[in-house]
Amino acid sequence: MSSRPKIYEALKKVNNKYELVHAAVKYTEKLMQEDDSSFIRGKRELIKKTFFAINRLADSDIEIKITEENEEINKNEEIHS
Repeated sequence: MSSRPKIYEALKKVNNKYELVHAAVKYTEKLMQEDDSSFIRGKRELIKKTFFAINRLADSDIEIKITEENEEINKNEEIHS
């Protein structure tokens, strides 16, 4: 039986859904750089890296840092585009 990611627990660690998705994507990208496979071997099954990232966020294994620098970059991109 496959499990589901701990989305509701992970949402409690961030301010909104966007931050959860952004943090999960950043961590998944890091995992993909280590290995091209989309899965991580768990105890009994293969786990998608996106599920793994969300669960790590929910379990507070990953520190989330939201910086204003990222917001400034986004504002500059909007102005130039």
